[in-house]
Amino acid sequence: MQNQRISIAIVDDHTLFRSGLASLLEEFDEIEVMFEAVNGIDLQAKINQNPEVQLILMDINMPVMDGFDATKWVKANYPNVHVLALSMLEDEKAIIGMLKSGAGGYMLKESTPSDLLTAIKVIVDKGFYVNELVSGRLLVALKDSDIKPTFSARELTFLQHCSTELTYKEIADIMNVSPRTVDNYRESLFAKLNIKSRTGLVVYGIKNNLITI
Repeated sequence: MQNQRISIAIVDDHTLFRSGLASLLEEFDEIEVMFEAVNGIDLQAKINQNPEVQLILMDINMPVMDGFDATKWVKANYPNVHVLALSMLEDEKAIIGMLKSGAGGYMLKESTPSDLLTAIKVIVDKGFYVNELVSGRLLVALKDSDIKPTFSARELTFLQHCSTELTYKEIADIMNVSPRTVDNYRESLFAKLNIKSRTGLVVYGIKNNLITI
């Protein structure tokens, strides 16, 4: 499993940037660039040919279909494919918009290749990547707005089990996953909701009708 490569796609309308990034990432043994696309519509055609892609590096400002709509489409049609926003924009609106659309993280185009590699690995492993852009002021903005975070079906199942007296290990057994996977669900929910305890998760779940008692 260690030496399995992560298959990614790059969606960006700037040819030089896209090709340059593909070449840089191909230098890493851990990465395989499956395809490149110039916008969301182009992505739709290509991902249908390459459904096994694990993560998409998504630009925001693109003609025909931008990163917000393309990310929503990916999450609706390929919910297991991760999206990492890669943009020159550092404003809160763009970051929140991409996270709301379903992106698991947000990086600036000026990031170093090794930082980008770290983000890719973390998102594929945990489902989200928290950095200085996707934390602090942003979590406050997300909490104070009416934006509802999105949850995977497995996270919602885990949340439901949290409202019982089962231990995390027992939850893992019932869900037929490893204890580490259950840890990942918990950490993902903690990060998305800015909550630090199981009780907090249950209270949130009940308040937002995500848990049936």
